[in-house]
Amino acid sequence: MTISAIRSKPLVEGLNVAELAAEAMYREVILTPKPGLVDRHNNGSHTDMNMKLFMSSIAAIAPWFALFVSKGMQTARQEPGQTLRAIRPIGLACEQAMFRATGGINTHKGGIFSLGLLCSAAGRLQGKGEAIDRSALCREMSLICAGMVSRELKQHGDAKTKGEQLFRDHGFTGARGEAESGFVTVRHYGLPAWEKAIRSGYSPEECLLRVLLSLIAHNPDTNILSRGGLDGLRYARRYAARLLRIKHLTGNRFRQALFNMDKAFIARNLSPGGSADLLAVTWLLSRFPA
Repeated sequence: MTISAIRSKPLVEGLNVAELAAEAMYREVILTPKPGLVDRHNNGSHTDMNMKLFMSSIAAIAPWFALFVSKGMQTARQEPGQTLRAIRPIGLACEQAMFRATGGINTHKGGIFSLGLLCSAAGRLQGKGEAIDRSALCREMSLICAGMVSRELKQHGDAKTKGEQLFRDHGFTGARGEAESGFVTVRHYGLPAWEKAIRSGYSPEECLLRVLLSLIAHNPDTNILSRGGLDGLRYARRYAARLLRIKHLTGNRFRQALFNMDKAFIARNLSPGGSADLLAVTWLLSRFPA
């Protein structure tokens, strides 16, 4: 199945960032082998998800990305926080479309959040007539999400979401913190790993797998944390970092090492879903000039 089979015609002409967002989701899910994650080999640490479900989810989500772009354009001349308020109903409606397609299973909530915000940032830049490159997209993202962590995580009272609970217990800001920072983990680790892998001449798939390892090694992944606690997070980060340090680990040996890592993650019920979301973000940003 190709992305052309699941993408819909953009609602706003020329805004291919919406198609790139859907493509990013597709490339992430078909990438194999991904430790603990759904891929073409197995369902990772998930008993309620599989490749078919992910494809249905992407098909349901894809048409909404153009709406994020359009709303960013419409609010381009307003203060950035207004864009965030304007896209919230789109994000919620997109999530409901996903849940209808998956029978209530959360396959891509993090991806909708991150990629939807990126699409909105691109729309704002286009609406202001500014160049769209990696730095501009991340800067605009940070402006849109300014104060998000303080408003949504540092509030008093009982934690209402998993993200709020993990922040209260461990201080990790998760997807909100990454968005407010303008994807600092992607900029410092994901994109450099991509550029290094490209220069080394690896295949496109191996490049993305190396990016994923780099993200797992450096990202305080709240999906891993919620499943395996701090010990699980430390284990996952050390494992990924160790593989990246092994010299001449390429080709079939590299893939076998990832299959072994997959078995180890499944045995510990670890799933680096947050890093998978950042992998999609990394790929999308890599399509734009630095």
